[in-house]
Amino acid sequence: MNRKALSAAFPVTVPVLMGYLAIGMAFGFMLQAIGYNFIWAFFMSLTIYAGSGQYLGVTLLSTAASLGTVAFMTLLINFRHLVYGLSMLEKFRGMGWRKFYMIFSLTDETYALLSSAQAPVGVDPKSFYFAIALLDQSYWIIGSVIGAVAGALIPVDTTGIDFAMTALFVVIAVDQWKAYRNHLPALLGFGVTIVFLIILGQIFGQQQMLIVSLGVIVLLLLILRDKLEEKEGKEPC
Repeated sequence: MNRKALSAAFPVTVPVLMGYLAIGMAFGFMLQAIGYNFIWAFFMSLTIYAGSGQYLGVTLLSTAASLGTVAFMTLLINFRHLVYGLSMLEKFRGMGWRKFYMIFSLTDETYALLSSAQAPVGVDPKSFYFAIALLDQSYWIIGSVIGAVAGALIPVDTTGIDFAMTALFVVIAVDQWKAYRNHLPALLGFGVTIVFLIILGQIFGQQQMLIVSLGVIVLLLLILRDKLEEKEGKEPC
């Protein structure tokens, strides 16, 4: 690991550090509560590394869900990552073997940082992006292990604790809103989701509605991509 890139990436990832320690601990508490110790928390965070997917995994494990159900529900919950990946194709180009890890590590929060963070002068951008992704996952692993260990030592009522993931996502969304002058993509995403929730939510359910909404949002962003980039570049600071 490039130490220069790591030093440059750490201050950028501090907000994620604070959030991931908290929601990682919440995941560890929940996993421990259904009978899985810190070793399970460590390896789930190392190999799965999907916050909402792991929160869902706790429920699926507690109900002994079938493999087919696990696969289908994970696809529904993490379908948005396909959208993230499409927007990062150019940024990950030329990263060699690190590209595979970057694809794996593209969580909501890491995506938000990679979308807005710029490598300092003198720091290789590719190494900078890699350091951000690596640090973020390390925070998540540490938080989940601490939570599982603490859950084994201290009785904790986990009711409502899964809201920590939603709270962090809201904070990241607010930071993104402040970071960009052009708010049309955010408004577009919000508007499309609300429309499809009203139209399809009661008919197909919220999970299916979310997939349709994401598909429409991606299509609209691709159609409007040139205009959005032009507008972002022309607007005064």
